[in-house]
Amino acid sequence: MVGANSYFPSQVVPDVEKLSYDYGLDVAKAIETEWFDRADNGAHRRSASRFYANRNDFHRLRLYARGEQSVQKYKDELSINGDLSYLNLDWKPVPIIPKFVDIVVNGMSERNYDIKVFSQDPYGVAKRTEYMESVLRDLKAKEFDAAAQQNFNMDFRENDPETLPETEEELELHMQLTYKQATELAEEQAINVLLQGNNYELTRKRLYYDLAVLGIAAVKTTFDTANGVRVEYVDPDMLVYSYTESPYFDDIYYVGEVKSIPINELVKEFPHLTQEDLEDIQKGDSHKYEYNRARRSKDQNIVDVLYFNYKTYMNEVYKLKETSTGGEKAIEKDDSFNPPTDKQGDYAKLSRQVEVLFEGAKILGSEKLLKWEMAENMMRPKSDMTKVKLNYSIVAPRMYQDRVESIVSRITGFADMIQLTHLKLQQVMSRMVPDGVYLDADGLAEVDLGNGTNYNPQEALNMFFQTGSVIGRSYNVDGDPNPGKIPIQEINTNGGANKIQTLIGNYNYYLQMIRDVTGLNEASDGSTPDRHALVGVQKLAAANSNTATRHVLQAGLYLTADVAEQISLRVSDILEYSPTRDAFLQQIGTHNVATLEEMSELYLYDFGIFIELAPDEEEKQMLENNIQMALAQKIIKLSDAIDIRNTKNVKLANELLKIKEKKKTKEEQAMQQQNIQAQQQAQQQTAQAQAQAETQKQQALTQSQMQLEQAKAEFKAKNLEQEAKIKERLMELEFQYNMKLRALEAESKNEIEDKRQEAASKKFESAGNDELGTGLNMNQF
Repeated sequence: MVGANSYFPSQVVPDVEKLSYDYGLDVAKAIETEWFDRADNGAHRRSASRFYANRNDFHRLRLYARGEQSVQKYKDELSINGDLSYLNLDWKPVPIIPKFVDIVVNGMSERNYDIKVFSQDPYGVAKRTEYMESVLRDLKAKEFDAAAQQNFNMDFRENDPETLPETEEELELHMQLTYKQATELAEEQAINVLLQGNNYELTRKRLYYDLAVLGIAAVKTTFDTANGVRVEYVDPDMLVYSYTESPYFDDIYYVGEVKSIPINELVKEFPHLTQEDLEDIQKGDSHKYEYNRARRSKDQNIVDVLYFNYKTYMNEVYKLKETSTGGEKAIEKDDSFNPPTDKQGDYAKLSRQVEVLFEGAKILGSEKLLKWEMAENMMRPKSDMTKVKLNYSIVAPRMYQDRVESIVSRITGFADMIQLTHLKLQQVMSRMVPDGVYLDADGLAEVDLGNGTNYNPQEALNMFFQTGSVIGRSYNVDGDPNPGKIPIQEINTNGGANKIQTLIGNYNYYLQMIRDVTGLNEASDGSTPDRHALVGVQKLAAANSNTATRHVLQAGLYLTADVAEQISLRVSDILEYSPTRDAFLQQIGTHNVATLEEMSELYLYDFGIFIELAPDEEEKQMLENNIQMALAQKIIKLSDAIDIRNTKNVKLANELLKIKEKKKTKEEQAMQQQNIQAQQQAQQQTAQAQAQAETQKQQALTQSQMQLEQAKAEFKAKNLEQEAKIKERLMELEFQYNMKLRALEAESKNEIEDKRQEAASKKFESAGNDELGTGLNMNQF
């Protein structure tokens, strides 16, 4: 089946042949030959040892990342003809690379993120569009609704006015930050529950470690009715895949991994194996490749199994038959079906090509194929049901022509030079000796201490080391110059200090080269912060380190998003096929019982998966600076600042800040307008009150004048009336007088004259008194 120019069997064969055992065995053999065969196959020499090349490279990089690389190369560098008898050194590697790996991995593992689900099926898009249109209608009819509410107590609004955006900009931000359909919330909860159940956070840390050390990481999602959805870490050491130049491995057609399985586990997984099969497997050539010799020497009951996915296509063929009633009936057929030539009018053929996924398992080094079958629960995006996704998610952000590069692979050479420098430092330090003194014995012999004894070397040394003084003679006893006049001299042996400084400078040079190559500067971990540099400068330097390693972060986020998408497709399998469906629904329901009804219909929807990454410290600080500036200028309120801080997307947070600023400005303008109107109303009311008071004052004055005039008129009328009464009284008295006077005229003229005089005097006195009393009364009035 395998052609002369290709390892793999042809895919242009009937579907029945693809389903056969022999076809699956040929595929498994082709994968095994391409990855594990050590033979020199000419043109295929490079691909013949792909597995071993990757294994050796990855093993070497992992040792460097742990600070456990082989020291043989350093021994070969320092030894002559392999002789190490004269070197007493500590050969343990300097663990300098693990520090940089931990900086990258730990920094990225601590970054928080949220999985956002976006319904992109026609029904979900229609619901979102309908909601936006209803909000827009409420926005445009806001004044009309307010008038209807006030005048007629009728509410025509379709949405809650408390949460209703006030502008189209706010509506756009509301749709991105707040609006969520119940199905989207249910899907997010389902994905998070499944990730937590599979301890994905621990797996994610291993993925980041592989990306930093090896430059490639892989994860696998599977589904079975017993365990449900499983998310498993895949060791890149054991990974096989078709040739690709894409860092996201989106164009591979086969992928798999090697697992070492004990015989007892093999029986559980493949119960169809007979006793003879198991004996053949154990006795066979399954240990041919021995990629783990240390384990092989200890346990012969472990076999190496190659699990793989193989993507190909199959034909969906239907016979279209016209019924007697004039309708058409579709009958499924295999791809070998052709309508009869003599009945072309009654029959027709419909067909399309659909991608399918086969799952296989083979014992390495043997002819035994354990499994070859079409996958039962294939992951098909609902947007294109003819496509199928592999169970593996792989990413290698710095891959070129099937060769991967990692941060560790860039710096292994400099780590070797640091190790050699460290060994040279040990050599120099072992050869260094302390400073000494030179003692001239002949010079001491010429010195007489004056007490009949001469210097001896021990006394001279004691005096020198205790006091620093020494006694000597310029001339000897014969009067000749004494060449040993300074009998003790210091010997300076500090030449090794210069060598140590040179080696330390060399060490720092290669350490700086590692920083330059990786982009991980001193500020990234705060190891040597500059005390003269401002805090902002330090943070900017740390941000540069984050920029240098951002491709690793983006690769890890891609894996997380792809796993979440695969889980989203697997949720449909749980809800449709798994016996654990009810238990899964209840598990989701513990978070939100209201989503249970929506959960039961999730398989009808198609979702897009997005990763919303929490801002790093630099982004948080920049956002916080904007918030503090806005609060200081009273552009936003404290409640607005809390909402902005709770927004994880920095871009959306800044947009929200701008909208809150505009809203606060409008509120302040409206408040100022209200204050102006209130002042105008107060002024109008004051003017009205003043005018009313003035009017009341004028009215009071007018009323007082009227009362005064009325009083004057009444007084005048009373005077006239009093004067009339006085005149009437005078006339009455005058009449009485005249009457009495006429009565007395008949009497004697004397008596009359006397009486007349007397009456006249009385009349005079009476009239005077009356006038006097009237005058007094008028004065009193």
